[in-house]
Amino acid sequence: MVDFKEPSAGQDAKQHTLSLLAREHAEISGVTEVNSFDEECVVLATVCGELTVEGVGLRVGTLDIARGLLVIDGKICGLYYAETNQTRKKGFFGGVRR
Repeated sequence: MVDFKEPSAGQDAKQHTLSLLAREHAEISGVTEVNSFDEECVVLATVCGELTVEGVGLRVGTLDIARGLLVIDGKICGLYYAETNQTRKKGFFGGVRR
């Protein structure tokens, strides 16, 4: 079970944190939406921009959009941020990172 700390009275409620343990367990706060996920890629929106998590055997554990919390387990190979106002490439290979 994961116990996320609520923002204290003096902290910004739109704070984003990412905790990675042994490249196999990620705890993320400040999540506003999960756009897509499968065993190799999780794409989510955070208060600091779009975050893509790439890996092998990825599983979304805890997901609480109301509190902005997400847990991902599996072998994490990469974390990529994009600005929220950045336009995504369209087309056959647009947006694919390998």
